[in-house]
Amino acid sequence: MGAIGSLKTPMITPAKLELDGQVYELPTLRGTEGEPAVSIAALRDKTGHITLDDGYSNTGSCRSAITFIDGEKGILRYRGIPIEELAEKSTFVETAYLLIYGNLPTRAQFRAFSGMLTDNENLHEDMKYHFEGFPSTAHPMAILSAMINASSCFYPGLNGPRNADRFDVHAARLISQVRTIAAFSYRKSRGLPIIYPKRAYKYTANFLHMMFSDPYEDYNLQPEIVRALDLIFLLHADHEQNCSTATVRMVASSQANLFACAAAGVCALWGPLHGGANQAVVEMLQEIHKSGDDGSKFIAAAKDKNSGRRLMGFGHRLYKNYDPRATIIRKACDQILKRIQVADPLLDIAKRLEEAALNDPYFVERKLYPNVDFYSGIIMRAVGIPLEMFTVIFGIGRMPGWIANFKEIMEDPKGRIYRPRQIYVGSGLRHYVPLEQREQ
Repeated sequence: MGAIGSLKTPMITPAKLELDGQVYELPTLRGTEGEPAVSIAALRDKTGHITLDDGYSNTGSCRSAITFIDGEKGILRYRGIPIEELAEKSTFVETAYLLIYGNLPTRAQFRAFSGMLTDNENLHEDMKYHFEGFPSTAHPMAILSAMINASSCFYPGLNGPRNADRFDVHAARLISQVRTIAAFSYRKSRGLPIIYPKRAYKYTANFLHMMFSDPYEDYNLQPEIVRALDLIFLLHADHEQNCSTATVRMVASSQANLFACAAAGVCALWGPLHGGANQAVVEMLQEIHKSGDDGSKFIAAAKDKNSGRRLMGFGHRLYKNYDPRATIIRKACDQILKRIQVADPLLDIAKRLEEAALNDPYFVERKLYPNVDFYSGIIMRAVGIPLEMFTVIFGIGRMPGWIANFKEIMEDPKGRIYRPRQIYVGSGLRHYVPLEQREQ
């Protein structure tokens, strides 16, 4: 349906590394936006050494043409297009196409892509029996990962040799069905009857319909709410080589099928240090409210290093300035709160925290601004999405980025299975001691 941009990178002056009195030259390169890198692909062959970078904070694991981030300048672009433009002018479905295929779709391409999403929105009827096997206490992320894998069983061709001709259908099926699985898992956890998708509804409206409609009455689809949730999906659609995306690429490098790779991504996203950030925001607000605080005491405690209090949803590991996604979603958050006028003390506390972070010199000097997780958590609570579904919403939005990264791996003619090295720090050589000779 489209072509991925070139992954070629211009060479610059080689770097020099001195080890044991010998100097080695290491190739250097720059990305499209000028970001420099030193290639260590041949380091072990040349020197016998490897690099150690705990957590991969300074390691480039791949060359990718999908997403560009400049944390210092607060820049986020999908396929070169600023996130601000996409948020204002595009939709989640169109942005999904852009991420996966490299370019914005023509009218015909968009119609075909949307049609495939609609044609593949229903799950196989036998999948209902899998849902019945989960206890009512099952976390929706556990169900989501398991059901994505289970869904692959109904498409035998998915597990055979790589078939590029079927990629378009499998990608559309996964993007479409992930919201159906998510909605079904929510209904199951609440003991509610399953609501099937409607062909007449667009992507995000259909998800809300499946979540909140009753068999006898359809959910009232307010345009502001639909747009706000669509925006949350769009803003989370990709974010470079984060934990879950790197996991998808790792699994894809073994040539596992698309659904298996996506299920692995869900498991990585489930971790509270990754996809649970917006949930942590609401949990923080609940804690503040439970203590009888209006937020003022918590703010004072957050400034005290010894208090153990931390503002959740503020600051970002990559963005050293304001999170560009937060700037966008803040407007949508304000509009939603004005539109639905929910009387919620937690939302009042959230606004107080936001005001302090934007005006208090302590937070301003440290650039601890509200990030996208802060505002998305508020929006989801305001529209009635339960706390346990927050990370699931993140997973629905991130699916196009995972698929795009999967596609990039599969189309790389020089691709090989990922296999990081390690520095062994265990025991030296020792020998087996029979049980009767071991000290008691």
